[in-house]
Formats: sequence, structure tokens, C-alpha cells
Amino acid sequence: MAAGFDPSGRLPDVFTNAGTSSFTSFLSQVAPEMLPGRRPLPPGMAADLAPHATTIVAISAAGGVVMAGDRRATMGNLIAQRDIEKVHPADAYSLVGIAGTAGIGIELMRLFQVELEHYEKLEGAMLSLDGKANRLASMIRGNLGAAMQGLAVIPLFAGFDLAAKDPARAGRIFSFDVTGGPYEETGYDAIGSGSLFARSALKKRFRAGLSTDDAVRLAVEALYDAADDDTATGGPDLTRRIYPVVMTATAEGTHRLTDAETSAVAESVVAGRMENPGG
Repeated sequence: MAAGFDPSGRLPDVFTNAGTSSFTSFLSQVAPEMLPGRRPLPPGMAADLAPHATTIVAISAAGGVVMAGDRRATMGNLIAQRDIEKVHPADAYSLVGIAGTAGIGIELMRLFQVELEHYEKLEGAMLSLDGKANRLASMIRGNLGAAMQGLAVIPLFAGFDLAAKDPARAGRIFSFDVTGGPYEETGYDAIGSGSLFARSALKKRFRAGLSTDDAVRLAVEALYDAADDDTATGGPDLTRRIYPVVMTATAEGTHRLTDAETSAVAESVVAGRMENPGG
């Protein structure tokens, strides 16, 4: 039986009394060992012991934001998984993508989803976009010990800002460092092992006010360029029909492009590169 639980089966008072609106703070009180960064680790580096997720891109578009991620996870020089999903909705109006240690990243992302839902249920209101970014920064900071042993997770966060005065410019993007420092990016950003190549592609093609459709194509092209130069980033796999995960966040909420929509864009990009391999 877990420590602190009444043998009669009744929940402890901490579960029934009004408390913090932060689920991670609540968890640190009742079951701290369940937090990713609070688990004891043996000494030494552990970077090669777990699969790593790679490249994520985000682009501001007219009326929202687009986020896309490749599907490859690597472990050293091996492909650990070909169809991992690294981009997910954080809540109704925001998206989160993960790069770094895949298992911890997925767990952190799910915990972040619960964090936002828990706050909304207790407070009766949604956190601001800045508040969401700060909550995510705090969670990354909690994983610092594991990150120093090679099990780092770096997310990319983006969403539609309901408080923005101009809905056409409401798409915002936040990046983070390994210590949890949050930074708002202008226009676009990329994280992961292929981010250098993806960001270079975005730098040449990005224009303020892109339509959502144009931003989706640009995101897929940037991932293609990353895969062209980074072995840890997976390009569109036409044989297995594995394509990037592409999501949008707009005033209507978050939306994931269907497999048919994504495959049409990816196959169009590949066809264009067949005619002009250089870009």
C-alpha cells in the first residue's frame, strides 16, 4: 500500500482539500517519484541507452501557427523507431513538440497536458499562452539532473494567443534551453538534431503573413532538407507511407492534418525535388 494511505481505503486529505492548481506541484507532494526528473539515476552518462527524437519545426502563419515533426527516433547509429509521433496538442489552442530522450519527452508532454487540464478545471479558466510556456519551462527545469546525465528533453511550444489584439498575428512560438529558460521566437523555429538545416531552409523561404497552406508546405520542405543532411531525421517514406505529423493551432482550435492531406503535401515536395534536387 502506498505510504500515507488510510487502510480503510479513504483518500488522504491532500486529495480532497482545495490545493494548488498545478498538477506537478500536487504530484510532488503525494508521489514525487512519479515525476520524470525526481527518479534516482545511477552515476555516469546514459545518452546512448534510450531512443532519441529529432527534428521539429514551427512556423507562424496568418491566423495561427503550424508545427510539424519527422517520425524517426534513433539510438546511436540505429533507427529505433520509424513512426514515432513527436507533435501533439497541449490543449485546445496550443501544440507541443519534443526532441531529445524520447521516453522522457513523451512522459513530460503527457504530464504537461494534464497540467493544463488540471489548472483549467480548478480555476475555471484557461492559462494564458505565456502562462503555459512558463509552466512548461518549470517542468523542463525539474528534469535538469537527468539532462546533465544525457537524458535531456527540449520541447518546442506554439499556440494561438486568445488575448492577441490582432488575430492574424496571434500565432506565437516558444523555444527552451535545457535549464528551462523560455524564449519567444519570431516567425519560425526548429529544434532537434536536424534543426540547423531546417532553420536554414526556413530562413530563406519564410515570409510574414504566410497562409496556413503555404506554412504547411514550408514546414514539410524544411523537414525534407533536414533529413537530406541529418541522418537522425527521417524524410517522407513513400514505401511505407510514413509522413511527418503536421498540426495547426488557430482560432478554431488545434487540428491535425489527415494522412491523406499530409501525404499529398509530402509527395508533392518529393516530386519537386526529383526535378530540382538542390531545393
